[in-house]
Amino acid sequence: MTAPATETPTRRMNVKRAINETLREEMQRDPTVIILGCDVGVRGNPFGVTKGLYEEFGALRVLDTPISEAAIVGSSLGAAATGLRPIAEILFSDWITIGMDQLVNQIAKIRYMFGGAISVPLVIRAPVGAGGGQAAQHSQSFENWFSAVPGLQVVMPSTPVDVKGLLRTAIRSDDPVLFFEHKRGYEIKGQVPTDEYTIPFGQADVVREGSDVTVVAISIMRHKAMAAAEALANEGIECEIIDPRTIYPFDYDTVLASLAKTGRLVVVHEANRRSNIGGEIVSQVVEREFGLLRRPPRIVAGLDVPMPYNRALEALVIPDEARIKDTILAVMGR
Repeated sequence: MTAPATETPTRRMNVKRAINETLREEMQRDPTVIILGCDVGVRGNPFGVTKGLYEEFGALRVLDTPISEAAIVGSSLGAAATGLRPIAEILFSDWITIGMDQLVNQIAKIRYMFGGAISVPLVIRAPVGAGGGQAAQHSQSFENWFSAVPGLQVVMPSTPVDVKGLLRTAIRSDDPVLFFEHKRGYEIKGQVPTDEYTIPFGQADVVREGSDVTVVAISIMRHKAMAAAEALANEGIECEIIDPRTIYPFDYDTVLASLAKTGRLVVVHEANRRSNIGGEIVSQVVEREFGLLRRPPRIVAGLDVPMPYNRALEALVIPDEARIKDTILAVMGR
C-alpha cells in the first residue's frame, strides 16, 4: 500500500505516537534499523517520542550518545555506509549546525563521489520551529539550508497520517533524509490507517479545495492556514490549501495545477522571510508558468530577527492566522 485509502480502518492518535509506532514497527521489521542520539534511550526523548524503545530493543539498537551532534551525525554516516539504517536524533534542529561538515560535505556527497558503490540510508530527525518561549537557539527553522544541498531529502509533515507514511518512506530510503517535526505539533491528533502504508516523497496534499487563491502552507502553518481559510469562506473567498509535505523533492505540478484554477498564490512558512523556501517556490512558479498568475504572489513568513525569548514578542515574529488572512485578502484585492 503506497498511500492511506479512505476505506481503510483507522485509529486516532497524535503525532508523537505516530512517530513512536513507526520507529517500533520499522525496528521490528528490519534488524539493521538503529536509533541514536542524546536521551533517546532510558529517558525516551525529552518529548517522549522514543519512549519504550530502549526497553524493547536494548542498548545495542537504541543508543544514548554523548552530547556531541558532530559525533552523532558522523557516527551515523559510518553506520549507514557499513550496512545499518541509523535514525539519528538531534534534540533541536538548531544544533544540526554543529554537525554541518559531516552532513553537507560527507553524507550528502558520499554516494555520488563513490559512483553509487556506497549508499547512505540515514534519517536525521529533529524538532523545528518556535512557539514555546525557547529563545533564539532552540526555535529556528533551517529547511531552506538543507534543501539547497544536492543529495539531501527534506521532509516536513505536520499530521499523524503524514508523519507515519513519510517516516516509513524515509527509513526505507537508500539516501539521506532530514525529517523535521514541529515541536509544537507533537500533540496534534488525527486518524491513521491501521494497515501499513507509505507516502512517496514529492507528493503534496491538497488539504482543502478552493477556486480563488492557492495557499502553500509548510509544516504547522498548514493548520493556521486552514483556520484562516475557514474564516475567509464566510467572506466568500475559497482558498485551496496545499501542504507540500516534502521540501525536497517538491511537488510543483500540484501547485501549478491549483494555480491554473485560482491564478493567485500565497506561500506560508515559519522560517524567516529572507532567502527562504517561500522565495524559491515563488521563483519556480514564475519561471515555469508566469502566465498563470493574475496577481503578484505573496509570502507570509517569520520576521528577519532572532527569535525572542519573551512569548509576547515571539508571537509577533511567527506568522499567525490574522497575518495569513490579511495577506490572502490583499492578494484578492480587498
